[in-house]
Amino acid sequence: MKIDFMKLFNKVVGMVFGVMLLFLTLGIVIGVLHLFLYTGDLLVEKELGKHYSKIISDVLTLFILIELSRSLAEYFTTQRLRMTFIVDAGIVFVLRELMIKLFEHKIEPAEIYALSALMLVLTVLRIGSVVVYQREKMMVEVAAKRKETRNKDVSEP
Repeated sequence: MKIDFMKLFNKVVGMVFGVMLLFLTLGIVIGVLHLFLYTGDLLVEKELGKHYSKIISDVLTLFILIELSRSLAEYFTTQRLRMTFIVDAGIVFVLRELMIKLFEHKIEPAEIYALSALMLVLTVLRIGSVVVYQREKMMVEVAAKRKETRNKDVSEP
């Protein structure tokens, strides 16, 4: 009996990603429900500044979860992880940290510079991954057209 390890590996990876996607989706639903319940608490509190930063943090965390779940959902259609979705999640995470610290007025200039440099690197990485993806897509289309014309030339007498 011969075992095809690649098929086994692909099935295991698909199952693991499926479970991860299920938990991310469950986390998003629970997070949205928690956000609505927490919003009700704002009506009875007098100090809103602290609670607004919590809501902003929760909303931005949900954005990160959504970006990660998009990446996993894309895996099931293409059988590979797209760099753009992962970098998008990283960008949203850095923006989340930056926005929270700016809102709370708890950020040093050196930290702003460091986060700005990280944003620049992530942005360049995102642009590069989009360019590479478009180039790959174009190369596949050109190869398909060449194959089509070869098949057409062979079939004609």
